[in-house]
Amino acid sequence: MDTKEFRIGARVEHPQFGQGVITNVTLTAYTIFFLNRGEKDIAATFEGLKLLAPSNLSEEGAGSSPSGISIQDLEKVFTNVLRRYADFPEVVELGDRWKKGTMILKPGDDTLKPKEVPIETFFHKIVMLRDRLRVLEQRINSNEAMSDEEKVNLQQYITRCYGTLTTFNVLFKHKQQYFTGEKGQTE
Repeated sequence: MDTKEFRIGARVEHPQFGQGVITNVTLTAYTIFFLNRGEKDIAATFEGLKLLAPSNLSEEGAGSSPSGISIQDLEKVFTNVLRRYADFPEVVELGDRWKKGTMILKPGDDTLKPKEVPIETFFHKIVMLRDRLRVLEQRINSNEAMSDEEKVNLQQYITRCYGTLTTFNVLFKHKQQYFTGEKGQTE
């Protein structure tokens, strides 16, 4: 296990407590905030801790001493936690070239009128769909009545849904907000 990646702000998964975010690191333990279990100290030598996403904090901000953490870095950690686990939508920007644009749906039959939809309206619906898929994903992960196998099977379907929606990535302003399917997760 490469412990260099286990820094403040990293997303991890514990076999018993589920997914969490590292909020403090000492020589002997990681303090991790788990959505359904609260804050827990996990021994640094524990082999079952799996890294889901590395920290996006700077090396200086993710030091092992609490005094080395800036307010901005803490805000990033908690904002990311809230975005991942809360039931409120993330602010997602439409790409500049699409602003005030119109999507035209033209029927194959020339006797029928085309339908025009403002791209902002269509984009808002795509973002709402993504947010609802994320909430569904978190509810599956936190459901204690389901077995791990059932959770994995449902997660695979959600990942495939994300993959189906990659066509709409062209509308997003920022690449980190793109839909990613199975291929995007392994690359």
